[in-house]
Amino acid sequence: MKRKVVLLLLASVLVLAPAALAQDTVDISILQWSHFVPRYDEWFDGWAVDWGGENGANVTVDHVSVGELPAALSAAIDAGEGHTLIEMAFPPAAFIEGLHPLNDVNEAAAAAHGERTSNCQATSYLPLADTYYGFTHGYIPDPGDYQASLWEQAGLPDGPSTWQELYDGGKYIMENLGVPLGLGLSPELDSRMATRAAIWAWGGSVQDENENVVLNSPETIEAVKFFAQLQNDTMTEEVFAWTPSSNNQGLIAGELSYILNSISAFRSLQKIDPEAAADIKFVPALAGPAGAFASSHVWQIYVIPEYVAGDQLELAKQFILDHTTTYSDVVYNSELYNFPCYPSTVPELDGWLTEDPFGSNPPNKLEVLKTVNDWSVYIGYPGTANPAVMQLFGENVIVNMVASVALGEKTAEDAVAEAHEYAESVYAEWRAKGLVGGGDG
Repeated sequence: MKRKVVLLLLASVLVLAPAALAQDTVDISILQWSHFVPRYDEWFDGWAVDWGGENGANVTVDHVSVGELPAALSAAIDAGEGHTLIEMAFPPAAFIEGLHPLNDVNEAAAAAHGERTSNCQATSYLPLADTYYGFTHGYIPDPGDYQASLWEQAGLPDGPSTWQELYDGGKYIMENLGVPLGLGLSPELDSRMATRAAIWAWGGSVQDENENVVLNSPETIEAVKFFAQLQNDTMTEEVFAWTPSSNNQGLIAGELSYILNSISAFRSLQKIDPEAAADIKFVPALAGPAGAFASSHVWQIYVIPEYVAGDQLELAKQFILDHTTTYSDVVYNSELYNFPCYPSTVPELDGWLTEDPFGSNPPNKLEVLKTVNDWSVYIGYPGTANPAVMQLFGENVIVNMVASVALGEKTAEDAVAEAHEYAESVYAEWRAKGLVGGGDG
């Protein structure tokens, strides 16, 4: 007796091409990053196996570091075989030609759960192709994390609210207390996010809303000069060789006064030294001349490679939608690290941020994250997270541009001009494939 797979919907609705499943168990393999909160992986792996048992699937889950995901997806697409579902941490727009369109899944989720945050919409949808190349189910806020006792001595007990206050307070703390700021300038995730946040705050960007390269602007040049001075006056040379875990480790050890990161270091410190954790506080994105912006730390974006077919494809889509309906468990088991793309799926979130179920001292320490959608943007803002801007992100073009100025190797004007010229060449290649707008189009 065959049974039909119907993708989960609420009461009404939209059924995604039903497919008859054979009685044989279908293998579903999932590859995703090793979560920064270990509790989450323990929960997810068990939930996925249980889901498989209820849906005629044998589910296996593999975990790798965030940095290994792009190469893993590329290798699977090239080989034409591999994992059924791969969860990316950044918009995988550059892989669109090797992925199943997931318009149907995104439409079903919208019908079931309502509006999603713009931050999530932009990280899995390519407007020029009118294609959802992935399904973004969650994102991770990137507030400023600071040692309150140090900033109180600098006259800023509530932490910095502007880039200028970050510089002034950070310089005081460095010169008088010997503790540096912790914004990276190396080819890694956190450094990429910090440099972009400063450029946006000055009114610069890689591209405009129409996908034209606009990097070489007075605003970008001023932001680069500021960030270089920030490094020279408030940080050590160690930031040029940081890995993604360096700022976390420095904050946990009490060796950094401020970092731009998720709440993962704080969660780790709660378990190591509750008294030190109580001294960690959070601020939203820092304001500059053009406003306050910070990219999300990472996103959780499921993609399905084109080689997946038949029953396996339909079950993979069902898995995505069923996982989305259980997002209260996702957020809770990530210890409030993951945030939902569909706010309606986690009605408890505001209450949890007001009174942290994981023992923040004070209990409302995380309330600042209630405003995250006011200041959190995405890679490629104010344009789209297109293949060209994601290539530049993956190649560390922006952070290398800023680092070369901080190291005294180039002037800000020369570094920005060179990066702009390279960006133009990358955009031209992707425009020729019809996947990036702007230009003469």
